[in-house]
Formats: sequence, C-alpha cells, structure tokens
Amino acid sequence: MASDQTAQTDAAGSAIDSVSVLSEDSRRRMFAFIRRAGHAVTRDEAAASVGISRKLAAFHLDKLVDAGLLRTRVETPGGIRKVGRRPKVYEPTDAQITVSIPDRRHELLADLLLDAVLTEEAGENAAQAAMRSAERRGRQMGEEAREETRPGRLGPERGLTACEHLLDRCGYEPVREGPTRLRLRNCPFHPLAAKAPDLVCGMNQAFLGGFLDGLEVNGIQAVLAPEPDECCVRLGPNNTDRDDQMPQDH
Repeated sequence: MASDQTAQTDAAGSAIDSVSVLSEDSRRRMFAFIRRAGHAVTRDEAAASVGISRKLAAFHLDKLVDAGLLRTRVETPGGIRKVGRRPKVYEPTDAQITVSIPDRRHELLADLLLDAVLTEEAGENAAQAAMRSAERRGRQMGEEAREETRPGRLGPERGLTACEHLLDRCGYEPVREGPTRLRLRNCPFHPLAAKAPDLVCGMNQAFLGGFLDGLEVNGIQAVLAPEPDECCVRLGPNNTDRDDQMPQDH
C-alpha cells in the first residue's frame, strides 16, 4: 500500500504542477486548441491559434511537454516529404488532471461498490456485500503495508503512528488527539457520504477496521463518531473508557 499511496501522492503533486502550467492564458488556450485539433499540430499552427510569435509559442509548448500534457515528435504534415528539416509537431497525451483540496477518493469508493456487485454472495444484500468488500480491501492494504514496512509488534501507540503516516497519504488528514486516539479531519468520500451516510460511513468503518487488522495493530479499533465536516470514523482504544488502561508499547 505504501508504494501505491506514494504514487498517488506523486500524482497529486503532478496534477497541481499541471494546473499551474495551465494558469497562463495563452498556454491554456493553445493546449485547448491542440486537444480539439484532431491531428498533430505544428508550432506555426499553435502560434496562429492564439496570435503569438512562433518563438513564444515554442516556449509555451515546451512547458506543456515538460508538464506531461503534450508529447512531441517529428513528422511531415500531410504525409508529404519536403526538402529540409521536418517540423516538430505536438499532440495531447492521455494525462487526466484531477485536483481536489481537501483530498477525495471517489474512485476508491466506486471500485469497492463495483467489487461488491461482482462478488455478491448468496444470502447477502447489496449493503452487506459492500461492507464485506470494504473490509477485505482494507485488510489487503494493511497486509501489504505490513509486508513492506515490517514494523514488528504494533501496540496502540506505535500502531497509530504507522496508521497516521499511511492514512495521511489516503487523504484522511489524521490528527493525534492522544497517545491512543486518532482523529480523521477529512472524509475522502465526501460529499457522497452525506447522501448515503449509513452505507458510505459503514463502508468507511469496515475499510479502516480491515486496515487495522491487516496491519496487525493491537488494542485499537475503528469506531463511528460523526462530527460535522470531518470523517465519521475515529481510531481509538478498544477499551474506550481510559487511554491509560491501554498497554504501552515497548
């Protein structure tokens, strides 16, 4: 999971960089023109589309290539070979830009629901299948994280430290409220959770509970504790009366 989340974090950074590149008006209009052109575009065509010089167009096009929004190759327009240097042409890549602040993971929720539909067992209803799918995915991700990090025995405090780092990459914005309590300031599934709280919050709890089990964190559980504008789940001690009753890590 750690490698997957690192990749997601890197992708989010790249998306922000791409949005920054597109903040310049001529560059953004040039990019839109190339996406709609339906063919590879020369520097002259790109320059003419926004009314700037070929030299300035080349500068903007290179920025778009560096950001991964365009790719370039050398080609003779129209397939006719002419004498002299063949022009460089530009075309859009398959890059998709998604930037959300705070972080959202709607694709994860959709994937879990699709998995639930495809694996629904006899005697299950849709909600039960969704909970099972979420718990299984969370457990799998926890097992992968444990295999990668090999943290040894994880009591409540060390376990939450491991969870804090990994859940931050998932977009939960964790905040340590005490040695054995972790508050999740952001719901990655908002605003869908507000539309179907029983289903989505239940899946979220099942996912985080499965993650704790897969990571083998002792003495901590995922509990429903809804707060306005925050995640509906918190991580806390199995014995919720007093933190100091929890065994300490050694």
